[in-house]
Amino acid sequence: MKSTNRVSPGRQVKLALGLSGGTCGAISALLVGCLVAGLSAHSQTLPSGWQEGFTLSAGGTASGYYLGYGGREIAGPAVFVDAETRHRFGIEGEARWLRIPQTSSVHNTTWLIGGRSTVYAFERKWYPYAKGLIGFTQFNFPYNYAKGDYLVIAPGGGLDMRISERVRMRVVDAEYQFWPQFSFTNVSSWGISTGVRVRVF
Repeated sequence: MKSTNRVSPGRQVKLALGLSGGTCGAISALLVGCLVAGLSAHSQTLPSGWQEGFTLSAGGTASGYYLGYGGREIAGPAVFVDAETRHRFGIEGEARWLRIPQTSSVHNTTWLIGGRSTVYAFERKWYPYAKGLIGFTQFNFPYNYAKGDYLVIAPGGGLDMRISERVRMRVVDAEYQFWPQFSFTNVSSWGISTGVRVRVF
C-alpha cells in the first residue's frame, strides 16, 4: 500500500503547480469556461466542424460503481460538461465523487476529460453516444492510512433521451476505468450513471 510519504506522479504535478486537491475542480471549471469563450471569439480559426457552430451542455448524475480494490460497491454524484459540434463530435469533461457508503473510509474522486461522439439521432429523441476519457483519480485507502493520485483511462458510452429542446435525460452512462499505475498492481473500476443534461447554448 502506498505510504503517505510517497508522492505519486499526479501529485508531483499538482505540487509543482502549487495546487491542492480541493482547487483542481475549480480550476478545471475555469479552464472549460476559458475554452468556450475562446472558441466563440475565434471561430474563424477553428476546424470546419466547429466553425459551423457548437452546443454547450452541462448536467449531473447519480452513479453506482464497482471498485476493483477490495471488490467494493460505492455510489455518489457526478457533474459533466459537453461541448459538441453540429457533426456530433465533441469534448466531454466530468468529475465524480464516490462516497456512499464509506466502508473503512474508502472513497475516491475522479476528474476526466476526452472526446465524445453521438453515434446517431433516432427520430430526434434517442441519442446514443460513445466516449474515450483520460484523467486521474484521488483514492483514499482504508482507515485513512494513505491517499494516492492515479492515472485513469476510461472508455464508455451511453444513451440520452430528448425531453425538450434544451433538456435531455441521461438514461444511462456506462464507463470502464483502467487504473494502470495503481499501487502494486493494475486495478479496474466500472459503473453506470443516470441523470439530466441541459443545453446552455
